[in-house]
Amino acid sequence: MPNAAIEETLKSLPARPGVYRMIGADDAVLYVGKAKQLKNRVSSYFVKSGHSARITMMISQIVRIETTVTRSEAEALLLENNLIKSLEPKYNVVFRDDKSYPYLCITGDAYPQLRFFRGKPDKRHQYFGPFPSAWSVREGIQTLQKVFQLRTCENTVFAHRSRPCMLAQIGRCTAPCVSHISEEDYKADVKNAAMFLRGQQDEIIRELQGSMDIAAETLEFERAARIRDKIARLNRLVSKQFVTSVSERDVDVLAVVHESGMIAVNIVMIRGGQHVGDRTFFPVKNATSESVTPEELAELCETFIAQHYIGRDVPRSIVSTLEFDSDALVDALSAQTKGRVELLCNPIGEKRVWLRMAEENARLAITARLRQSETGQARLQALIDVLQLPEGTQRLECFDISHTMGEATVASCVVFDSGAMQTGQYRRFNIESTSDGDDYMAMKEALTRRAARIAKEEVPRPDVWVIDGGKGQVGIAAEVLAQAGLHDIVLFGSAKGVERKKGMEQIVFPESDDEPVRMPIRLPSDHPGLHLIQQMQDEAHRFAIMGHRAKRAKNREGSALDDIEGIGPKKRKDLLKQFGSVRGVAAASVEDLMRVPGISAELAERIYGVLH
Repeated sequence: MPNAAIEETLKSLPARPGVYRMIGADDAVLYVGKAKQLKNRVSSYFVKSGHSARITMMISQIVRIETTVTRSEAEALLLENNLIKSLEPKYNVVFRDDKSYPYLCITGDAYPQLRFFRGKPDKRHQYFGPFPSAWSVREGIQTLQKVFQLRTCENTVFAHRSRPCMLAQIGRCTAPCVSHISEEDYKADVKNAAMFLRGQQDEIIRELQGSMDIAAETLEFERAARIRDKIARLNRLVSKQFVTSVSERDVDVLAVVHESGMIAVNIVMIRGGQHVGDRTFFPVKNATSESVTPEELAELCETFIAQHYIGRDVPRSIVSTLEFDSDALVDALSAQTKGRVELLCNPIGEKRVWLRMAEENARLAITARLRQSETGQARLQALIDVLQLPEGTQRLECFDISHTMGEATVASCVVFDSGAMQTGQYRRFNIESTSDGDDYMAMKEALTRRAARIAKEEVPRPDVWVIDGGKGQVGIAAEVLAQAGLHDIVLFGSAKGVERKKGMEQIVFPESDDEPVRMPIRLPSDHPGLHLIQQMQDEAHRFAIMGHRAKRAKNREGSALDDIEGIGPKKRKDLLKQFGSVRGVAAASVEDLMRVPGISAELAERIYGVLH
């Protein structure tokens, strides 16, 4: 039964749309929801029975309720979505997707470039997508290279070529850099490529056939042959498409599947009438083995669509397996796109075929994740047994350091939890306390910063810290944990030894005055627990070295220009904007450098002399 404070709140709730927040002990937000009528929706939690175990547990922890009245249900949905993303309440279903979708971009240059794009669009260029993965964009680029032979090189390379590149030699580029194709013909290829991406293949083929006939009639047989080959390549490409549609151009097909105690949402993406791939999402905290009602799945589907599309590009048509009250969601998405968005449930015809495909993809993803989780859990249990870790150990964090003779030192922290590596929770630390290659000081800074966040409960508390290193690094880690008061975190290191060979790692434990000294141990090379340690070390090393290389490249790129007398931040920025990189600046002639605003003949000579 609700307490007196909650009863008073329920009596005063208006019959208007809005958002409600269930608050627990210590002012923790347990749940955020929207309602067409706040009074009816919030009261239903306390007057109805038959809630799921998750909601029943949430209700038992409510101390008070806060509400916000909105002008419409669509406005409530937007506010609910923003609050869920910012607060991440314990009992809300959250689908986290930190990366933006990639696009295929055709630039607005005189000879447009075909390139991969992710970020904020520029009005000067054309964008096609979004695509479900970087791989599908790169496959699209390769496809367009084969058929329309557009350039993919950067402007700095394009501007300074004196002969065709390898792509031109293998028939993937028409070499506009050395005028092997006229600007008019190249623009025609760009136009056809854009039409292809919009799904207008039939129109392209008709236009090409017309151009081929004209070329043949005017006795331009070589040109006619090139167009004929282009038509043939295009026909072969179209015939390979697994899913095509003549009636729909841009559609997202969503399937929500609950199976084996897990929930997955698969999106099949149709762009330009062609299937460009799919992507599967899982809730951050997935379902348990408890049963999930159709109503709860429908609510979850609506939640996913709101979290996934609000603030992002939305296709004109979204097809879903489940029916729910979608008026507010449609209104919100339509207002965002400034056009009507269709939300279709239980369709017929080709869309039903796409739905079946999405459902199968979701089931396969669940099977793969369960298999991965079982392997991860088996490895974890083996590690718990052999190292005598506390039962119930689930979350492990592994740390590594990467630098080049002290330059651009970066530390990494990778996380293993719930039977798998949690890539979304990986973190890097730019090390500032040392620049002379002191791994101990670098490790101490990274661990101290991580321990501070754990102590403040800004990140989940790990059960185990794994240090990529030997006795010295483990001693540093033990000191950090003691100073932070994190005595319950188990600590050990994995030292690969002088030869750095896999399978030869020694497990090193910290020294303690309160416990007997544990001697280093070496696990058999086929031990599942060792495989888990190796997996974490490999991930920590990969993640650290990626950050180190990026930081080193940025530092070196800046210093090469910063050391030149007369180059300040503005001129450096203008040079990099004009030529793309320090390498592009170095490839430029004195005359090219003088074309940059503010670069005099004397300064251009100085820049050229320093970089050569």
